[in-house]
Amino acid sequence: MTNESLTTSCGGVVIYRNKVLLLYKNKHGTHVGWVLPKGKIEPGESQEETAVREVKEEGGAVARVVKYLGNTHYTFRSTRADETSEIGDILEKTVHWYLMSTSSFNSKHQAEEFFADSGFYKRHEAEYLLKFHDERQIMRKAFQEYDTRNNKTHTRRENDK
Repeated sequence: MTNESLTTSCGGVVIYRNKVLLLYKNKHGTHVGWVLPKGKIEPGESQEETAVREVKEEGGAVARVVKYLGNTHYTFRSTRADETSEIGDILEKTVHWYLMSTSSFNSKHQAEEFFADSGFYKRHEAEYLLKFHDERQIMRKAFQEYDTRNNKTHTRRENDK
């Protein structure tokens, strides 16, 4: 029999010069794939503070919050016991996402959390690389906001016709 538990995390979609920060996770050959940085809220921390801290810890990028993007929800089975769940418990997670900016392509993955690589990727590369559908959706939303803020459009120029 399993228990159900609700957890809340915050994450950042960090965009710099039209590229987005991705992390490659490889936990002993499981949970393998490219993801966005995110993590649990620590006591006394705001959601924005959590997003900034997690981006720095997991991806080594110093970033600032630009705008709240919304949240995603998913369920998964716990693979390790902690203070709130046992192995095999079904966990329900809400992730609050923020569009974030930084001033360089600097990144450094956090090996202690089983990240094997990190870097900034073009949006079409990130579309292909990101493991989870909900993270691709939130990334698209982030790029729409980024484009709007930077007055970028994807229309053809007159001489391209």
